[in-house]
Amino acid sequence: MSSEHLPMSNWSIMKDENSYKDAMVLGGVGDALGYKNGDWEFCLQGDVIHKELRRMGGVGKINVKDWIVSDDTVMHLATAEALIENKHCTDKEKLYCLLARYYKECMNDMDNRAPGNTSSSMCAKLQPERAEGYQMPFNPTGRGCGAAMRAMCIGLRYPKLRDIEDLIEVSIESGRMTHHHPTGYLGALATALFASYAVQDKPLKEWGAGLIDTLKHAKRYITNRGIDVKENIAEWGYFETKWSSYLRLRNISDGINDPYFPADFDRVEKRDQFYSMMSFDDWGGSSGHDAPMIAYDALLASNDNWEELCDRAMFHGGDCDSTGSIAGCLYGILYGIKGVPKPNYKHLEYRERLEHTGSELYKLASGNGAKESEGNSRKCTEI
Repeated sequence: MSSEHLPMSNWSIMKDENSYKDAMVLGGVGDALGYKNGDWEFCLQGDVIHKELRRMGGVGKINVKDWIVSDDTVMHLATAEALIENKHCTDKEKLYCLLARYYKECMNDMDNRAPGNTSSSMCAKLQPERAEGYQMPFNPTGRGCGAAMRAMCIGLRYPKLRDIEDLIEVSIESGRMTHHHPTGYLGALATALFASYAVQDKPLKEWGAGLIDTLKHAKRYITNRGIDVKENIAEWGYFETKWSSYLRLRNISDGINDPYFPADFDRVEKRDQFYSMMSFDDWGGSSGHDAPMIAYDALLASNDNWEELCDRAMFHGGDCDSTGSIAGCLYGILYGIKGVPKPNYKHLEYRERLEHTGSELYKLASGNGAKESEGNSRKCTEI
């Protein structure tokens, strides 16, 4: 992919190792809260969730010790751990086969985690031991959020503006292993890009405009890559149209103005109506375009208020574990565990794995991991 038209910069990494660890952990927390062992992910009425939440005493009283993470966190860990294992190798084809292997293997850890049908069926077809065995054909129904909810760590791995080419390529190729449709895999690009913006401390109101601009480069990559180009370009417009419409409604198309929210948007039912309107099939957050959109919307409205973020991103009618996972991860990069009640994360399932991957991703992004691997490029052939 030519970098001729890509924005370049010598930006250094703007966050520390703890921010990376918090990002991975709070992504898992957002997932567990929104999932509630399967009870809330499939509830289409946000007011029902909020009534139950009030009976519990609010989000601050929730101890996640008995709330497992869903497929979202399991697959996010798979992405992160593949990126980390690949630190000795610069060959993207090897990375893609490694990602395919991790995705296929993580399906063995899906008891009671409700993996999406598209993710499950496509992972079963992956052949990571074969050259190009990660490539799946175009899928007219691959619009879901399964690619988006597992890609934030790609932005942690490639956070600098000079990394944008890698971020675009890896997020798209990882996404279309299971969701080979622009509405699906562009969701992976969005969450990876937003994570990189959070690391850069780019103002939140600029993120949406940055995504629209990056879509031009993504489209060029798809065309130059030469895989099912006609089918992809024919379906390209939906994702961009939905995001452009959303940004106009929030008055942030140019990334300059502060976001606009209607006066009654603090009401759960009004947010549910809006999320449903922006969705593909009336299930807010279930598609590749609206899962990152709802997470982004919640961040714009809540800033560093964890409870407000949860009300908007984790507790709504729709796919609230996916939106919660994305929002929680981005919050962790921006604000760390500031304001997050300890019971929400202290006994989180896979917390140690999540912290470890955050630490290792930080080393890779900051250059320390690369230095450790100098002279070890031979390991690339072991994948």
